[in-house]
Amino acid sequence: MKNWISFPHVQGVASRQAHCDLPEGSYEREIGKEGFFGPTTHMYHRHPPTSWSDFQGDLRPRAFDTNNLAVNADSPWGATTILSNAHCCIRFWELTLAMPELARNADGDELLFVHEGSGVLFCDYGRLAYRDGDYILLPRGTMWRLEPAADTKLLMVEASNSSFRLPDKGLLGGHSLFDPAMLAIPEMDQAFIAQQTEAPWRVQVKRLNTVSQISFPFNPLDALGWKGDLSVVSINWRDIRPVMSHRYHLPPSAHTSFVSDRFVVTTFCPRPIESDPGALNVPFYHSNDDYEEVIFYHRGEFFSRDNIHPGMITYHPYGFTHGPHPGAFAKGQTRARETTDEVAVMIDARDALDVASGAEGIEWRGYVASWGGMNADKV
Repeated sequence: MKNWISFPHVQGVASRQAHCDLPEGSYEREIGKEGFFGPTTHMYHRHPPTSWSDFQGDLRPRAFDTNNLAVNADSPWGATTILSNAHCCIRFWELTLAMPELARNADGDELLFVHEGSGVLFCDYGRLAYRDGDYILLPRGTMWRLEPAADTKLLMVEASNSSFRLPDKGLLGGHSLFDPAMLAIPEMDQAFIAQQTEAPWRVQVKRLNTVSQISFPFNPLDALGWKGDLSVVSINWRDIRPVMSHRYHLPPSAHTSFVSDRFVVTTFCPRPIESDPGALNVPFYHSNDDYEEVIFYHRGEFFSRDNIHPGMITYHPYGFTHGPHPGAFAKGQTRARETTDEVAVMIDARDALDVASGAEGIEWRGYVASWGGMNADKV
């Protein structure tokens, strides 16, 4: 347990309840430790905390459009790296034809999110169909390959030298968000048995980001059966039931889907918007102090962003305040919407991320000016 210096006090004008009944003409900003899990203070400002007039340096918020990637690779190790650190690697991969070789990640668990497409995964554990919106969790060391039935685009998130686990759901109970019984596993069906030929196969193994090849005179996906509690699993965002409160805007941590040692993966799904007249119904302004925030936009209109479309990735390094765009904030004030219309994947990383060279060519450099206080020509 961390013995935080905790001393709740109030100075000046403040709301009695965070994210609700803000003082007239004020804008709330949350300052906290450990993401949304540690001690927190709420500031009430005269101006939106994101109304900067200039922003110089590498700290700036950044956005990337994966729709502009022209790379089609037959191996996941040819995917474009967007962001990475020692504990997490975020790639984007497009695959149109069946993988000619098996893949194996010796560096950590791999989480695939299917942005577009459908098809079949073959792996040590059997055969698993996939479609758009699926998460596919591949334990470290799993041999696998994809056979697309339609052009497939995937977000890849590696837990480098680590594993993915389910979050502690606390008071909500273990069946909230999604019941673990919803997790699908591969089947050792006739289609899986039929691909166990004596034709030669190669496995591309990634270790320390270097690829080695292992050749077999047969298909090494030749298991007859298995038993245990470690397996490839999948779940679709359509099977996630987000928690919400009509009187209080819940932080992103309430929507966590998977956790690793130094980052978490969160899923934003369509849900009712807060209806209480005093409750904020857009994300509150908050300071990035302990976590770097990455969001991949899968479909719909993200209710806290302007001019962001599916296939884009936003990146907010720690060290500055961010929050809803002006247009999104204004829509929230009118309470015109009753539900959100969005699906997005968020990665909150505890350690600083590096922008890969492959991402710089697809960057929207005017993103830092999109909060309205800057001249876009400066960027």
